Amino acid sequence: MRRSLFLANAGLIAILLPALPALAADAVVDAESIGEEIVVTAQKREQKLADVPITITAYTGRSLREIGVTQFDQLSAYVPGLNVQEQSPNNPGFVVRGITSDTGSSQGAPAVTVYLNGVDVSRSRGSYFDLYDLERVEVVKGPQSTLFGTAAAVGVVSVITAKPRPGTSGEVRLGYGNYDQRRIDGFLNVGNDQIAVRVAGAIKLRDGVVPNIAGRPNSQTPNGPRIDDLNGQGQYGARVSVRYTPNADLTLDLIGTYDGQRAPGTAFSSGTFAPTGGTTSPYSFKEAAGSPNSLTALGLDQPGLKRNVYDLNFTGTYKLDEAFSITAIAGYRNFDSLEVFDADGTQAWYLEFAEDARGEQISAEARVNFTSDRVRAFAGANYFWETGFQRVPFSSEEGIFLQCAARLVPNLACINNATGVVTAAQATAILTGGAFTRLPYASEQFRNSATIDTFSLFGDITVIPVDGLELNFGGRWLTENRFSGFSSNIPNSRITGASLIPGGVSTGGAVLTGEGDFDAFLPRANILYHVTDKLNVYATWSRGRRSPVVQVNAARVSGQVVPAVRLFPAELLTNYEVGVKGSLGRVNFSLGAYIMKYKDFQISVPQQGAPALIVNADATNKGIEAEINASLSDAVTLYANGSYIDARVNNDPRFGSFAGDRFRLQPEWQGAAGANIKLPLAGNLELFANPNVTHRSSLFFELPNNPVTSQGPVTLANLRAGIRHPEGKWEVIGFASNLFNTRYLLDAGNTGGAFGIPTFIRGLPRLFGVEAVYRF
Repeated sequence: MRRSLFLANAGLIAILLPALPALAADAVVDAESIGEEIVVTAQKREQKLADVPITITAYTGRSLREIGVTQFDQLSAYVPGLNVQEQSPNNPGFVVRGITSDTGSSQGAPAVTVYLNGVDVSRSRGSYFDLYDLERVEVVKGPQSTLFGTAAAVGVVSVITAKPRPGTSGEVRLGYGNYDQRRIDGFLNVGNDQIAVRVAGAIKLRDGVVPNIAGRPNSQTPNGPRIDDLNGQGQYGARVSVRYTPNADLTLDLIGTYDGQRAPGTAFSSGTFAPTGGTTSPYSFKEAAGSPNSLTALGLDQPGLKRNVYDLNFTGTYKLDEAFSITAIAGYRNFDSLEVFDADGTQAWYLEFAEDARGEQISAEARVNFTSDRVRAFAGANYFWETGFQRVPFSSEEGIFLQCAARLVPNLACINNATGVVTAAQATAILTGGAFTRLPYASEQFRNSATIDTFSLFGDITVIPVDGLELNFGGRWLTENRFSGFSSNIPNSRITGASLIPGGVSTGGAVLTGEGDFDAFLPRANILYHVTDKLNVYATWSRGRRSPVVQVNAARVSGQVVPAVRLFPAELLTNYEVGVKGSLGRVNFSLGAYIMKYKDFQISVPQQGAPALIVNADATNKGIEAEINASLSDAVTLYANGSYIDARVNNDPRFGSFAGDRFRLQPEWQGAAGANIKLPLAGNLELFANPNVTHRSSLFFELPNNPVTSQGPVTLANLRAGIRHPEGKWEVIGFASNLFNTRYLLDAGNTGGAFGIPTFIRGLPRLFGVEAVYRF
């Protein structure tokens, strides 16, 4: 079905392509490249990157295309202090300076803000979107609550899409590669000085890179349905942007975006049990969800993801006079996602789960900006409302579960690794005295929900008392109401007479609730000194906060099911930072150092078939981040970035098994280096190449740290090279990521780890292919 959709779009483009030159006589050539001077708006006004007194990395859309970045996990390799773990588009983990924001619970609060066109879209299951047709991406590190709201406890990833502009222009990009990679993306821009429209879209499809033998002749269910290979891609995106500029003082932007996935499932590889004819290596083939009945209760007929995100954004800016301007931003976002996964990673009908998550949000912000020679300031108000739920259905066969989890039948294994036979399938007949041979079990282990209302007032002022010195003070006051709900529907096992997963308490579908009201004030202060026209130094102090969690669960007291409400306090942090930014000839550089102190750092601990348990601890995070690029000539630009981060729970006996442990998903050392090379060829053609290498040191996937669920150092090489028309009208590109096919893990532990059988997710192998680009 995905191939049919791809071919239909390719056919449409093939029909339109011959007509495109008639729309414009000359190509619009964008000369952007790594090393260019970038203007950013992180501080609510346009500034040169070097003049911003906070640690920020920014790339233009063109620069990202040159190095082959079209999704968040690729972006993180080129931003010191940023990591993005993408188990699937439904479960991204944004990590800034060691702090991970990936909770799927509706009741949890993100620590890293993801912004799309000025609107917070940080709710984990709705935060992922494809990166195409962009103006720029800004990654701001450190607490940024004054600038970006309460979710910016430790940093911000802000994406600004390309806006319509006068004239007619467009781009079409087609790609094909191994694992049947198929890509189409592009845009069409039409407009005049008053009104312009831009339509953009992207489709990225790829077969699974992990073979799944379930349903094939050598599996346990050779007559079952064929199950797709795993860790594939099925990404669809579309965007319509309208800009209305009736005069030089008023600009109105309306943007509608759709982002969706119809993707194969994630390959959770068991480190305990082997597939039929395979091994327990994470790089072996899999035999996931092989039972034809194992997934019917979960909503899909095989492991996979079905996800839809709808976004509407309005921004209006009015310039009152030379000093004052007004900006209004409003947003609406709605997402629904259903992901089915084989949590045990085996051919057994053991731990089959789904996650059904849905959410809706409305936001509005108004801001006044003031600018003069000696004072720059802004003040405003923001309202943010969101509601959503996360539902987790579970499916298993009773005897298999009880035997694999508890070994009720002596001398009967769960799976025979030598033959791949699920020997635990005999357990139901043995435990019921032959009354049953199979007992399907299905439950809704839990459903958490939340409705969150937040109102905030914010302000910021920068004073220039003398030439070269800038003093900045700002803050945000907020008040929020957090209303949480919990329900479950857990039948008893017909074998044991109790919940199949121990500890589960059923509410029979009834919703238990809890509520809390909270407020806070989050200040910041910065000093920027222009040592010379080419060198700036700065110091920053700021406070950050991750919202409290009102977690609701169910408990049984004196035979009655009652709410178990726990309030986990806000995570508070104080950040101290110094840095230098400058240029020396054709070399641009930045260097920053920081230390962050955490109080009540929130640690999520996975539980068996229940919401993650939150544990509070104190922690310290210190590090150094550096970036440099050097334009050796008009033909060669070199760039590099790196970071050292020591982020860990304080080594205090009060924090038990977490004491002294490093934060999850954060290497101590991380860096990237590369080059942009352009060489003239005969016929005025241009040869270009973008080789780069990325490296990270070892990391842990879980707290407490466990060597079993860790990954050693990883170095990856990537290459993009091709030829282009002298005016940029067309390009032909060859690309390869993970050039040397390095093996590495993307994640470890996971849901299976909560049941004593950790699973492992491999990283992508070498991907290569060709692209063709046409611009007009």
